[in-house]
Amino acid sequence: MHHPASIAPPLAHTTRSTRRGWLGLAGLSLALLAPSLQAQTTPPAAGPAVRAVASFSILGNLVRQVGGDRVAVDVLVGPGSDAHVFQPTPTQARQVSQAQVVFSNGLGFEGWMARLLKTAGYKGQQVVVTQGIQPLAAGEHAHGHGHSHGHSHGAPDPHAWQSVTHAMAYVGNIAKGLCTADAAGCDAYKANAAAYTEQLRALDAEIQAAWATIPAAQRKVITSHDAFGYYAKAYGVRFLAPQGLSTESEASARGVAQLVRQIRQENIQALFVESLSDPRLIEQIGRETGVRPSGELYADSLSDASGPAPTYLAMMRANTAALTQAVKGP
Repeated sequence: MHHPASIAPPLAHTTRSTRRGWLGLAGLSLALLAPSLQAQTTPPAAGPAVRAVASFSILGNLVRQVGGDRVAVDVLVGPGSDAHVFQPTPTQARQVSQAQVVFSNGLGFEGWMARLLKTAGYKGQQVVVTQGIQPLAAGEHAHGHGHSHGHSHGAPDPHAWQSVTHAMAYVGNIAKGLCTADAAGCDAYKANAAAYTEQLRALDAEIQAAWATIPAAQRKVITSHDAFGYYAKAYGVRFLAPQGLSTESEASARGVAQLVRQIRQENIQALFVESLSDPRLIEQIGRETGVRPSGELYADSLSDASGPAPTYLAMMRANTAALTQAVKGP
């Protein structure tokens, strides 16, 4: 039977406007799909190239300055915590086992480090940042106190970061360690280290200038424990302390009595508690001498982000401002 001519035309005879509509819809669909296609084909952002562990907060800050975005840094002894009495946890042992490089201060500061590395089964790279620094012995620096303050002279003083020139040596050792762990990032580490070293040079000059106007005979400070020997030598300040190199050291009654006599004889006005130390001993000395404690210093740890010493640069500036103001007197 013959079909009437009124039947709809085949697809080939559709109107131009209809074809344009289909093409428009297809284009819109591709445009909507494009972001998801792009998301599937764009590689994910690269994470840090190196996983590093630093033993304590001050060192962790220096490693971050050199490592930049290429290095993820886990700090074992965080701000406000005391490396002298630290006890590693299983979580921290896992952090160490997963690291490519472990940074420590050395000079006996982290007495627990060898045990932690053994527990973690760590076979990776270890960097001791005091390498190449000639350590002071306890009592070697010119703090002028007697030999009965509860520590043995001759033990290395580990607090080398308290001299900014030594912090520059730390930075150089950190850059070398990171270059060994990640040769592809070596140029970046060297550039970061050079830029930060310039900041350290400026800081060192700033501290020297802050003390330059204060007579040498007036530069006498009492602190909780013997942590400022390198600062003393670098900047010409005499520090006296009832405790030894470690916050665990016990101050002897004889040593405290001798210190009280010296404070009275020399009219020492600058008396400081350290951020990690028990304040009671310094408060007792203050009562016996009539000298009011001048505030708090940061020796072995940074403050948290809201405090006055969240970075190494800030810590050294805060300590210097407090010290120079105290020795000048009211």
